[in-house]
Amino acid sequence: MPLYLNDEQTMLRDTAKDFVAEHAPVGHLRSLRDANDATGFSRDLWKQFAEMGFTGILIGEESGGLGLGHVEAGVVLEEIGRNLSPSPFLATAVAAVEALKGTPHAERWFPGIIAGDAVAALAIDEGAKHRARIGMAAERSGNGFKLSGRKQFATHAHVADVIIVAARTAGSADDENGITLFAVDRNAAGLTNTPERLADATLASRLVFDGVEVDADAVIGEVDAGAGPLRRLLAAGRTGAAAELLGVGGGAMDLTIGYLKERKQFGAPIGSFQALQHRAAHLYSEMEIARSAVLKAQQLLDANDAGADAAVSVAKAMTGMATTLSVQESVQMHGGIGMTDEYDVGFYMKRARVLAEMFGDANFHADQLAKISGY
Repeated sequence: MPLYLNDEQTMLRDTAKDFVAEHAPVGHLRSLRDANDATGFSRDLWKQFAEMGFTGILIGEESGGLGLGHVEAGVVLEEIGRNLSPSPFLATAVAAVEALKGTPHAERWFPGIIAGDAVAALAIDEGAKHRARIGMAAERSGNGFKLSGRKQFATHAHVADVIIVAARTAGSADDENGITLFAVDRNAAGLTNTPERLADATLASRLVFDGVEVDADAVIGEVDAGAGPLRRLLAAGRTGAAAELLGVGGGAMDLTIGYLKERKQFGAPIGSFQALQHRAAHLYSEMEIARSAVLKAQQLLDANDAGADAAVSVAKAMTGMATTLSVQESVQMHGGIGMTDEYDVGFYMKRARVLAEMFGDANFHADQLAKISGY
């Protein structure tokens, strides 16, 4: 598979680039932050995403979507990252859609997602770091289940229409089998939903489930067989986060290259200094390597290739490291003003930090690759 976009994907990229830059630039994030916005994103903008067809990219044509793939979803996510646009696109239109495919919940939620009316949140993580273990208990109760435990880092869970919850119906916390996914209402009795503002000014919730009762219809897929849909959710989420990270790193790099051309020292643009040229060239090469890794992962996911899991971990780790390099170099080459609120580049560093942790950081995915290789 060639590691470049075809003509249709290039057209989508150009459309997404113009749309996001016009309707959701970095200033949009700044205004939401300064207003201490309680939602964390613009619902009007989410509706505009729907009008552009973006929210249905991964939903099949038979369900009213565009029937496209992870490459196309990544094209949109890269532009979201480049503009630091607060949006539920990653969790809702990418990760949640993959988990709900082929289940009755697809009929329930896909029309709302396509229309830009519904938002989904993911309640997967239980500790300070993303881990593969699921310990939250789901005990049988009457015709359904009773959920007890804690989740955190659930982006937009305080305003989501549905929360996808991974819980354990059998086995121990480290077992792959015995996991079940549930679709839970954010207003369910016994659920405490506490949103907190993250470093990048977005909102994510700590969730406490105190005997939250759900009926059997809340199960996504099969009881004890949630590992399959959870794996699809995580693969889509990790690849999508990598694509958004790519946009964050690319956006920071673009700002910095522009600054190197404009800022003058000793009567010459600082971009003419060889030391800074070397650093900029190194940054560009690292971002291009990461771009290739992301596109490869997207293509393998779309092809249902057996090597997709390894490629996804490579992409998430590579973009995490390359984008971290990008935002750090950007702040340094801007000098002290890089971390002031007057310049946008500091926002890129904060967003990169949050995305790098989401769905597992570089160390997590290096460990995943070692396990896949038999170590």
